[in-house]
Amino acid sequence: MTNAPVLELKNVHTYYGNIHALKGVSLTVGKGEVVTLIGSNGAGKSTTLRTISGLLKPRQGEVLLEGERIDQVPAHKIVERGVLQSPEGRRIFPRLTVKDNLLMGAFTRSDKAEIEQDLERVYGLFPRLKERVAQRGGTLSGGEQQMLAIGRAMMGRPRVLLLDEPSMGLAPVLVEQIFNIIREINSQGITILLVEQNALMALGVANRGYVLQTGQIVLSDDAKALAANEMVQKAYLGIE
Repeated sequence: MTNAPVLELKNVHTYYGNIHALKGVSLTVGKGEVVTLIGSNGAGKSTTLRTISGLLKPRQGEVLLEGERIDQVPAHKIVERGVLQSPEGRRIFPRLTVKDNLLMGAFTRSDKAEIEQDLERVYGLFPRLKERVAQRGGTLSGGEQQMLAIGRAMMGRPRVLLLDEPSMGLAPVLVEQIFNIIREINSQGITILLVEQNALMALGVANRGYVLQTGQIVLSDDAKALAANEMVQKAYLGIE
């Protein structure tokens, strides 16, 4: 990989109480890349993102953002440094309007003129949100809520955008749409770490990928090679 890593995990061990969830995870995400983390339910994918975001603190190992350790930095400070997450299950604010949900993504910012520019940028990516700007988040469809969750993360001006299961529960036509938007966001120069159970779609959009099994990276390669890998095809792509 030619790019210097924007994000790097080195031998990260994360626990839930006594449960050893991540067992020495190491990975890198280069500037401008889309890197995907694939694996079955319970493999530790979301735990990895929660550790990067500072919601969980690793007992061992390091998380680095552009060479600086962030693994002991409070979660809100990690957001201020530009690591933004669109969480699994969307987690939008159901009683707030679409616009207010988006503005929550800019909560740490005070540059009002640029916040307005970023709102327009998000509406450009998600015209559906512009149509529903005054509607409450909880009344949106699943696909619209997913767009809102990604848009909210975009309002923080991410250096690294963490996407956790963006296609979960969506109809195939909407999955296609969400992945086209992920490509568009990346084409604007935003670095993305993508956690996704739809391995075929994830490898189609990513430059590189890692396979996580029971808290350990068991395979890493460029996306095309992973998609052609026999183990990946059997375990994650449904190809016998």
